[in-house]
Amino acid sequence: MSRNFARNVLALVMVLSFLLVACAPAATTAPQATQPSATMSVGIVLPTKSEPRWLQDQAAFQKYMAAAGYQAEILFSDLSSATEKTNVESLITKGVKVIIICPQDAAAAAAAADEAHKAGIKVISYDRLILGTNNVDFYVTFDSMAVGAAQANYLIGKATGKGNPLYLYAGAASDNNAFLFFEGAWEKLQPKIADGTFVIKNSSQAVSLQGNPTLTRDQESQIIGQITTDWKFDVAKTLAEANLTAATAADKGNVFILAPNDGTARSIADAFAADKDVKSYVVTGQDAEEASVQYIIDGKQSMTVLKDVRTLAKSAFDAADAYLKGTTPTSNGKYNNKNFDVPAAQAPIVSVDKSNVKAAIVDSGYWPAADFKNLQ
Repeated sequence: MSRNFARNVLALVMVLSFLLVACAPAATTAPQATQPSATMSVGIVLPTKSEPRWLQDQAAFQKYMAAAGYQAEILFSDLSSATEKTNVESLITKGVKVIIICPQDAAAAAAAADEAHKAGIKVISYDRLILGTNNVDFYVTFDSMAVGAAQANYLIGKATGKGNPLYLYAGAASDNNAFLFFEGAWEKLQPKIADGTFVIKNSSQAVSLQGNPTLTRDQESQIIGQITTDWKFDVAKTLAEANLTAATAADKGNVFILAPNDGTARSIADAFAADKDVKSYVVTGQDAEEASVQYIIDGKQSMTVLKDVRTLAKSAFDAADAYLKGTTPTSNGKYNNKNFDVPAAQAPIVSVDKSNVKAAIVDSGYWPAADFKNLQ
């Protein structure tokens, strides 16, 4: 083969290669708006690791975020508003696009929400509503009024005759949900207080306002100031013991107890069970904590309100996902945070007692059967 022929063949190959590349279709690029970000996308701030409830929320968030391919960081505030604000500031520096906050103190959290919004970050208030700011984009919650109503309706359903002793307890005065729970309960209980079915035994403020079918925020504050447990087990037990010490034997007997959540319900139940003048008690709760489910099975706690955190976390994830994709979350309610009506997604609740505990808690997969003794 001559050198000229070889050179001609090489030149022809180079020309054909060029033409093939030039004529090849351009590679398509997937739309970036619908893809998870490779950097930190979502920051989540929860109150504490010390309560089982919030560890359930953490696990649910991790599951949904990982399945969607989002980078998310979950921080705990150790029941401190200062730590909560530091956590939010840390997430801002990491470049998150959405922050989900369950505020320790509803009013104090406004400053953190303001900082996040100033940085162009969407703010989703989770379970508890952040108050006193325009910088909340969305609220994900259970229907808190319905929780209180379910607790009250359970007490009403178990009461017979007149003059039944009623002991009232509430959550923390710094938590907007505590007011909503109490408001929902009061509106159901008040007619039964007015007709003499129940007699309030542990709050002079509640007695002075018992003729009011509805209460103002200030009036609720007056009552909650006397009956707050601050969501703490030891505070609940100490308060219950003090109430029982101050009460006469006639103020006891077969008693009815509005307890705000499961942890306080167990502490309050233990105090009433130890009092020799208490013949029986009906006590409410909420959150379906494992310890309280066992108390219900054992007859130590009467009921709980199941607020399935898997559903709540999924609603929050869906809202964050919508914002990350440039759309608006779907709402089915709204809550006023003292500045404006915040659009909200409300998750359903289920009232649980011994009659449906297996179906609602175990068969639904919320807690495994192996975690409980004597489950029928």
